[in-house]
Amino acid sequence: MTKKDLRIVYLGTPEFAAASLKALVEGGYNVVAVVTMPDKPAGRGHQVQYSDVKKYALEAGLPILQPEKLKDEAFLEELRSYQADLQIVVAFRMLPEVVWAMPRLGTFNLHASLLPQYRGAAPINWAVMNGDKETGVTTFLLKHEIDTGNLIMQERIAIGEDENVGSVHDRLMELGATMVLKTVDRIIDCETQGIALPTTPQPELAELRPAPKIFKEDCEIQFAEKTAEEVHNFVRGLSPYPAAWANLTINGQAFENVKIYKVEITELRDYGITKSDIIVPCKEGAVRILELQAPGKKRMDAKSFLNGIHS
Repeated sequence: MTKKDLRIVYLGTPEFAAASLKALVEGGYNVVAVVTMPDKPAGRGHQVQYSDVKKYALEAGLPILQPEKLKDEAFLEELRSYQADLQIVVAFRMLPEVVWAMPRLGTFNLHASLLPQYRGAAPINWAVMNGDKETGVTTFLLKHEIDTGNLIMQERIAIGEDENVGSVHDRLMELGATMVLKTVDRIIDCETQGIALPTTPQPELAELRPAPKIFKEDCEIQFAEKTAEEVHNFVRGLSPYPAAWANLTINGQAFENVKIYKVEITELRDYGITKSDIIVPCKEGAVRILELQAPGKKRMDAKSFLNGIHS
């Protein structure tokens, strides 16, 4: 079997998923159709926005399916018509068994964590927010319980002490695209040799860290409840998106829902507001706010923000 013989249906939505799709197409793999989320209005003008996966699929001239419901019989009939040997899922949504069990070789998922840690929707954010020193990507076969299937491949990367989630996301996106190709190659090799794909059950760990979806209320910085180190990790784990936020009072002026993109740990004795510094005490220690954005304003450094107040 060659990569041209293996019929692949690809399921994904955001930029993270588009990178792997692009790698497959440009690598000469036989992607016969793409499944992505329905278009939706966004922004002030409520203009219809395409997912990143759809944008690339249109450029590549690939058939696109956008079901509202994954158990809809019309969608399932159309999906069957592509006679996929394999399905690949990257950052999509939970699939019913009727979908993931459809191809003869099954469906594998690329997940942006070292499974079994960080099962869930926001693994990259939570790894950085928790101050982890490393993370990685995993490919695994889908089964009923989310993110619990047998492991196929896994690779690790280090997380820098001051690195934010945006940087980690981009590095994992590229690593993940490479791993998707390696996983498909391994599947093709096993098919060619007439052997089963070797997989490993996920290890049972004493402590599992979840990675649930993050909402705005989860992003508020609780300075009095977290140490300076915890605040530092919290901010970089949410920067640039969805962004940590706080209500600040500066020189008697209240600022609500201020997005905070970057802080550094500093000495508590330095606490206060100067012409160029905003230093906030924490449960232990203090942090200096380096980059922030008030509602309706641009993102800026603390000195520029303070100059705008005083001018």
